[in-house]
Amino acid sequence: MPDTVTAGRRAVVTGISAIAPSGTGAEEFWPAVLEGRNALAPLSRFDAAGFPVRVAGEVAVDDPVPGVDPRLTIQTDRWSQFALLAGEEALRDARVRPGDLPPFGMGVITASSSGGNAFGQREIEALWSKGPRHVGPYQSIAWFYAATTGQLSIRHGMKGPCGVVVAEQAGGLDAIAQARSALVRGDAAMVLTGGTEAPLSPYALTCQSTSGWLSGGADPRRAYLPFDAAARGHVPGEGGALLVLEAADAARERGADRPYGEVAGHGATFDPRPGTASSGPTALRRAVELALADAGVVPGDVDVVFADAAGVPEADRAEARCLAEVFGPRGVPVTAPKAGYGRLYAGGAPLDVVTALLALREQVIPPTPREVVPDSGHRIDLVTQPRETPLRTALVIARGYGGFNSALVVRAVAR
Repeated sequence: MPDTVTAGRRAVVTGISAIAPSGTGAEEFWPAVLEGRNALAPLSRFDAAGFPVRVAGEVAVDDPVPGVDPRLTIQTDRWSQFALLAGEEALRDARVRPGDLPPFGMGVITASSSGGNAFGQREIEALWSKGPRHVGPYQSIAWFYAATTGQLSIRHGMKGPCGVVVAEQAGGLDAIAQARSALVRGDAAMVLTGGTEAPLSPYALTCQSTSGWLSGGADPRRAYLPFDAAARGHVPGEGGALLVLEAADAARERGADRPYGEVAGHGATFDPRPGTASSGPTALRRAVELALADAGVVPGDVDVVFADAAGVPEADRAEARCLAEVFGPRGVPVTAPKAGYGRLYAGGAPLDVVTALLALREQVIPPTPREVVPDSGHRIDLVTQPRETPLRTALVIARGYGGFNSALVVRAVAR
């Protein structure tokens, strides 16, 4: 049971960001998502003729990423550069100047599933083709999953709780949950959290291809169709989001009295080994139920679900079955905006959280792109047009390849 010191502490989101194929910056991203715009396109970053993937969600910015300090671009991968840009946006949106706050009161907790893959590939190619003297000094740190956390911590002088979660898409929610825990415990007053990805290098796509979950479709409008009878896998994408998460009392004290919402509950589970007999709820359903219980809500309180939306027939069936069991058949509106810009792995779930928070603010559910034709056999209310409706509580679901399940509840804050 929570003790009396931590029981009253709440974690609220005071700043958001967005880096996505459909828009750079939350102000550009939100209208595109609300419109259901498809931002997928033929992969252009390199010649993909030998790969099973033809379509991807590419962020329309150069490499290195514009707006990032040139002194940092030479020592970071594109994935970390996305995070540096997103961190600046989130802090600016929260009206936070880190230099004005106690350094040990601020932390950084991010998620990553592929690390600095392009940077690492480039340096390894130099090693094998030219020799060790041609490998740069930053190879030892730029590829590592925690590089983004480290760079953000150094950049903003954040010396409080820091860490990284590696659990594919589920890790994006787990990182936010860890940030919330740090705030509730009183270990920090503010945490920069979320995740970004840049998984479109030849090396990264080779690794992803082993899952068998990537779509080989060549038509950008039909390549990624979650919950559709024609689903054939997901389309990989790059980008993500960082959020400023604060203890509610600390946010009020500094004048941030209009937060986007509260991170109210979280649950995480792991699938049993394939072939293992099990009884009772699935691990995914258990994660959802844990999140609802942690938030102190019942299924009827949830106004919208932002689905994991794997786009893999078997995985879609499992998620749809979980939602029908928890909420009843067609018992809650379900949406998957990511079908329009790709599955961003550890960056995708934080971007879903940002989208959910904007939906709560605007009282409208952004649609799954209209190219998706819901399979009636899934028994879910899949939203394919913007739907204006009262919204107070949203559930975000994320799964990671290998068996990770995570669910996060966010809700509006009374003003």
